Amino acid sequence: MDPLADSPRRRVRYEEAAARLADHDERFLSVFAHGSLEVELYAPRGKDLQTPHSRDELYVVVKGTGTYVHGGRRDPCGPHDVLFAPAGLEHRFEGFSEDFAVWVMFYGPEGGEEAGHRDSSSPEAVDVGALERPEVG
Repeated sequence: MDPLADSPRRRVRYEEAAARLADHDERFLSVFAHGSLEVELYAPRGKDLQTPHSRDELYVVVKGTGTYVHGGRRDPCGPHDVLFAPAGLEHRFEGFSEDFAVWVMFYGPEGGEEAGHRDSSSPEAVDVGALERPEVG
């Protein structure tokens, strides 16, 4: 594990993590760990070859744009978007820009927090794009 992830930090700067990632052959870098939470910076290049993971994961897009492919859906994504992949769900990024990078947070037990591993097409899932936004002004 990278020393950055082993430190008692409470803040990880993207610029520092990206500089360390640039020095590695891998496309991900562990940057923080606490309890069941593991945080990585992930920056696929060319093609995203990831396979389903054994724990739930949350992505936050830091830079760039792309398409998040998950559970039979294709959603555009860009900076500040939050994306969820329950344990075991096939997912990947496609058509992403050269500067595409995400924070990825793995958490919870092996197999995920929820039995049945609902995907984004489950009736319980909320499409935040469909939520009404309050008018400002």
